[in-house]
Amino acid sequence: MKEFFDCLKCKECGRTYPKEAQHVCEFDFGPLEATYNYHKLKKYVTRQLLESGPHSMWRYEAFLPLEESPTVGLHTGMTPLIRAHRLGKVLGVKELYIKNDAINYPSLSFKDRVVSVALSRARELNFSIVSCASTGNLANSLAANAASSGFKSYVLIPADLELAKVIGSLVYKTKVIGIRGSYDKVNRLCSEIAGKYRWAFVNVNFRPYYAEGSKTMGFEILEQMGWEIPDHTVICMASGSLLTKIDKAYREAIICGLVEDKPYAIHGAQALGCNPITAAFKKGTDLIRPVPNPSTIAKSLAIGTPADGFYAIQTIRRTGGFSEDVNDLEIIEGIKILAETEGIFAETAGGVTVGCAKKLIEKGHIPPSGKIVLCITGNGLKTADVLKDHLQPIQIIDPTIQDFDKIVAL
Repeated sequence: MKEFFDCLKCKECGRTYPKEAQHVCEFDFGPLEATYNYHKLKKYVTRQLLESGPHSMWRYEAFLPLEESPTVGLHTGMTPLIRAHRLGKVLGVKELYIKNDAINYPSLSFKDRVVSVALSRARELNFSIVSCASTGNLANSLAANAASSGFKSYVLIPADLELAKVIGSLVYKTKVIGIRGSYDKVNRLCSEIAGKYRWAFVNVNFRPYYAEGSKTMGFEILEQMGWEIPDHTVICMASGSLLTKIDKAYREAIICGLVEDKPYAIHGAQALGCNPITAAFKKGTDLIRPVPNPSTIAKSLAIGTPADGFYAIQTIRRTGGFSEDVNDLEIIEGIKILAETEGIFAETAGGVTVGCAKKLIEKGHIPPSGKIVLCITGNGLKTADVLKDHLQPIQIIDPTIQDFDKIVAL
């Protein structure tokens, strides 16, 4: 493999750091981010080279922070980009697409991308135990990928997480630890553990590597759109990292000549019960007020103190996008309308994306023309319980044609 990964750099002061397991600047506590030698990268990558790569996220390996070939998640990525004619008609737009990471491998969410990168890097740095703080999807992905690649794993989650997501980690024989309190309390504990134990916490000391995996979702969108940046991209936000990294993929593709430079807008989507990024954006401030007690059915987005919230706001503003939020009923309606029109069953975060897109279109932030992509990040089977009181009950009959005829006649 050709390596273009240069160093870790503070996003605030620009100081550089060696490519180790660290995530915070020692001088101003700014987050560290992987940087690359774009001069060399631009000379190397072409559309043809990328298209000839493996049918996975690893065709974009040159844009990822590894020094050797990847060893984890080799079949992850290249999820479908679907032209959503029926949903587009309902929402009143002409050209709508769904980027469907609800069927990603192995754990049915976009988190398989970030975990694949983080664990591949953990192996390069000779870590044997991997861990995370999670609202569910990350725990599932880390547990699955650790099991298939021989790592010992621990996942820490809020104790009231959805049962399906708890089982989706336990089945891989990972050590699941429930913490009384919100995700932010779980995350703070993980920071302490990472400082004491030599574990690879994918979203703590390995965050600079982990976060870069989200870029592959952006690169796939570009390639599947015929190497064109969509006019509008709608992305749900928890920490805000996915939104910033899809934008980074778009910008890196421009730098390397893979796509034409053009105006594009990136829009954020949050649940009303935990909307610190959207609330700050709407107030016109960069100051994000934490949400100490999130209250939303979209538990995968319930991060009250978003690590990348400031940068998400900057991205949305720079691109001319907007940020919206939806309540629980609107989330459920978003899940149902996506399923009923396109046959895609998304988890609550997907309901947030669809619900917010509807609002963005109605309010004129997204016009009816132009190419629009909605990013669906997780599978509805993980949060099916939220729908139990919002669907038609099944009809039970005796095994007779007469009873069946009565139902058909209704």
